[in-house]
Amino acid sequence: MRVTLAEDSTLLREGLVRLLAEEGHRVLDAVGDGAALLAAVERERPDVAVVDVRMPPTHTDEGLRAALEVRRRWPGVGVLVLSQYVERRYATELITGAAGGVGYLLKDRVAQVDEFLDALERVGAGGAAFDPEVVRRLLARGAHADPLARLTPREREVLDQMAQGRTNDAAAAQLHISRSAVEKHVNAIFDKLDLSHAEGYSRRVLAVLRYLGT
Repeated sequence: MRVTLAEDSTLLREGLVRLLAEEGHRVLDAVGDGAALLAAVERERPDVAVVDVRMPPTHTDEGLRAALEVRRRWPGVGVLVLSQYVERRYATELITGAAGGVGYLLKDRVAQVDEFLDALERVGAGGAAFDPEVVRRLLARGAHADPLARLTPREREVLDQMAQGRTNDAAAAQLHISRSAVEKHVNAIFDKLDLSHAEGYSRRVLAVLRYLGT
């Protein structure tokens, strides 16, 4: 996979370059700020851009704004965002702005190499990968409305897997149930959230947005 990195910490950036190279990926460029990321993506058109949220000059949200710009200008480029914290507004914008090829992980996941590489592969393949903690934080924000009261505990577990970007097969493996059982639960979720007849939209995305309280 062809990867562009944007991370202002030299130590972490070089560590990611080494890790990705050892796993057989090709790092096209490794930069330290949002402007350099946009220039690198325009020049190289990678499969995935791995982007830190907080980068120079203010170390607030430059990286995330650059990641959203990448999604807007080059929708074929996957974006995997890394953050020390859950940036709620931008995480929601990432979810609503793209049906696939996007991910949001807390930096703690990078230390769990298998999880980081799995997320990278999923995003590069056009899927989604959202950190479970990000999903929980966003869910907590909208919990007061609780549009999900009609769901069974198992249906909530399946919807949680959907919110993390997992396919039906991946959700089945994670929950140790059959694919057909997952499909049954997904259809029940659509029915209970009044999404069965939604036309022109991804019902999975709409269900996740309900789940996140957006």
